[in-house]
Amino acid sequence: MPQIGYVYVCHTASKPGGRSLSQLPWVNTTTNTWDSQSKIHVEGDVSWPTAKFTVTLTGTQRILYTNDLPMGHGTGVFPIQPSDPAYTYDTNPNSILSQNITASVPQMPEIAARPTCLPMGPIGVLADGVVLFNALDADDRDGVVHEVLDAACDGHPQSKGIYHHHDVPSCLMSKAGGADTSTLIGYAFDGFGIYIEKDRNGNLLTNANLDSCHGRTSTVMWDGKPTMMYHYDATLEYPYTVGCFMGTPSTPTL
Repeated sequence: MPQIGYVYVCHTASKPGGRSLSQLPWVNTTTNTWDSQSKIHVEGDVSWPTAKFTVTLTGTQRILYTNDLPMGHGTGVFPIQPSDPAYTYDTNPNSILSQNITASVPQMPEIAARPTCLPMGPIGVLADGVVLFNALDADDRDGVVHEVLDAACDGHPQSKGIYHHHDVPSCLMSKAGGADTSTLIGYAFDGFGIYIEKDRNGNLLTNANLDSCHGRTSTVMWDGKPTMMYHYDATLEYPYTVGCFMGTPSTPTL
């Protein structure tokens, strides 16, 4: 069942949606914390000039299309090269491949009768055109901590070449406004927006401010108008973006 600070996953997880940390140089398993500044990243700066991401309103639907190549930033070199120091901790053999991903979601999403679990794979798309996965890696651990990501914008590819984020990375966080603002940074596949919200002191919200799906209802800018509505929030705390679908999810075409 959904819980604050967890991922409500559709499969049977080894530790159901909870946060599991392994011994890595940037992880303190005694305090269950990690140091993002000392975490190693994949080297390189590969550009993607053919990146494409569009958001189109058609009747009551919002059509999200992306080829899943990052807009506005490069990536590291994948597969991770044996000469890269990151290879010691992650031998990711996958290449970044162009995709053809379309999702049709409600323009004005509604809260469903009950939350829906999250699959492993795309659950939304962020403002750089890169798809969002839930916070877990393939071993049901905190993917942001355990998977070695690139320095450009904290992404990496999986076995089918789908480049993805497990949270809202720093390169997108830096585009947010100041104190007492909300910045739309992507869409979940149930149609609800993913926002970076800051309080009157300029701080990000925390799990204590959010519900079991990692969201809340407040006034945000939606299609150019201030709107009181439900949305998900990006935080620095696990599970980072979406803990479960609060609306009815659409299945994207891949």
